[in-house]
Amino acid sequence: MALIISGIDVSKGIAIGKVHLLNRGAPEVFEHKLKEHEIKSEIKRFQNAVDDASNHLRSIRETIPEDAPTEIATFIDSHILMVEDSMLRKVPVEIIREQHCNAEWALKNQHDKLVSVFEQMEDDYLRTRINDVEHVINLIQQILKDQQYTAQIDIQPLKGRIVVADDLTPADTVLMQNQSIAGFVTELGGPLSHTAILARSLGIPAVVGIQDARPLLQQEELVIVDGGIGMVLAGVGHKTIEDYRRRQRKQKEARRKLRALRDVSAKTRDGQRIILQANIELAEDVSALKQSGAEGVGLYRTEFLYIDREEPADEVEQLNAYRKIIRVLKGKPLTIRTLDLGAEKEFDPNFQGPLTQNPALGLRAIRRSLKDTGLFKQQLRAILRASSSGPVRILLPMVTSHIELVQSLSVLKQASRELESEQHQFDPDIPVGAMIEVPAAALSANILAKQLDFLSIGTNDLIQYTLAIDRIDDQVNYLYDPLHPSVLKLINLTLQAGRRAEIPVAMCGEMAGDPRYTRLLLGMGLQEFSAPPSSLLEIKQIVNRSRISELKKPAMRILNTTVPDRIVSMVDALNDQPY
Repeated sequence: MALIISGIDVSKGIAIGKVHLLNRGAPEVFEHKLKEHEIKSEIKRFQNAVDDASNHLRSIRETIPEDAPTEIATFIDSHILMVEDSMLRKVPVEIIREQHCNAEWALKNQHDKLVSVFEQMEDDYLRTRINDVEHVINLIQQILKDQQYTAQIDIQPLKGRIVVADDLTPADTVLMQNQSIAGFVTELGGPLSHTAILARSLGIPAVVGIQDARPLLQQEELVIVDGGIGMVLAGVGHKTIEDYRRRQRKQKEARRKLRALRDVSAKTRDGQRIILQANIELAEDVSALKQSGAEGVGLYRTEFLYIDREEPADEVEQLNAYRKIIRVLKGKPLTIRTLDLGAEKEFDPNFQGPLTQNPALGLRAIRRSLKDTGLFKQQLRAILRASSSGPVRILLPMVTSHIELVQSLSVLKQASRELESEQHQFDPDIPVGAMIEVPAAALSANILAKQLDFLSIGTNDLIQYTLAIDRIDDQVNYLYDPLHPSVLKLINLTLQAGRRAEIPVAMCGEMAGDPRYTRLLLGMGLQEFSAPPSSLLEIKQIVNRSRISELKKPAMRILNTTVPDRIVSMVDALNDQPY
């Protein structure tokens, strides 16, 4: 009997193979009280486990080929840094000393504290980083339970298998890719997890978020994973399997053709030039732009210069980080988003602001920067100084009112005057833009545009604020809908505001990187896309096969449609057209 299971599509492609069930959950932890003379040896046992975890991750790091996508090494490096960070290496030791408890219990206490902090974060990407913390902590816990644990991880025969697990770490994913797995299915995870991003970078078909996947699928059972639609099929007949094998061959040929577009310009069939840039999280990510053919960085998130560390990066450290990216870009533009932190994800232990009950509506992003203008000005100084090394743009996050923009530009002017008096070089005409990611900003985009050089639509937050849903919350994420009539109208208002003010409008949210929406956005007038590097070639292919003159009328009909299901079918029809 055929079984069809739906999950979250995080990595396109079709995989066909036998199931390998992987049971690697976090071990159960109990508290044991220690006597005074046992504490020293328990601390040593914990430190040895941390060292083993670090060595294991470093050995995996060494297996990554030099020509592999940079995301792979970056994610493993981030886990190595977590292992070495005082929050995992030192704090549990202090807990062992103070509470006279076993290492497992001390590590669990620190885990619970970190989870509490991360769960309050509003930013989707940053909040899902708790998965990485848990991956690292679980690795240490497994080593504490079994000293031979790491030696047993990479000896399982996985070639051509579909790995089914509760969750996978980036290290797991690299090891399994080295063993040529066909695909994987997990019970946990989402599209923003590091494992999902790695699966896309490595081209491993993957479906996540299937609760009870392991009880439903049997060891050695032949299954099909369709990562494009988030579906797993089991117990299907020979005809279905052959049909999916044909689809596999077509997808392989399509990927080959995409790679040939890397150095081709993005231009519609009726001659409209479209700018395709990339979103990056870390300075190391910029090297991935070469494979994607990106024309620059449309969104560089700077939060990683501030979080997971005892002190935020100072002006010089920020300047060096920005210059490192500028050098690699070799004249292509870099758009730097200023700090998007909030009271719910503070790095400063002396911060006096109250922790808000609703982080989404609290002191975050530009509000937080304007509350601490000293920190804000320090970052603006670093960005300005970096502009002397290459083309740089400043992007202000979560602007909701004209007064916030005026205040931000005032701080920028103060930073400029200081640098002038100190005789530092910088671009006095550095472009400044604002993120349009709340309905208020979209509705007043025509006012904001008059004082800005560009706008950038952040669809992730714009959709969530418009529809009042959290897309990471399993109970309501089914309501997350980029094609909701209200969302499309807000996007259109922003595009219109840009045209009236004669300034460019980009889109840097996930909607910009989803090929399902490319033609609709082109028809609405979007000319600048900023997306994950892995999606840019497919976006470019659609651009090069489209005629904007043929997309405008269908796009306007979609904008005037109020029935969601009808909108979906109209977008599907638009994508099926030959133009």
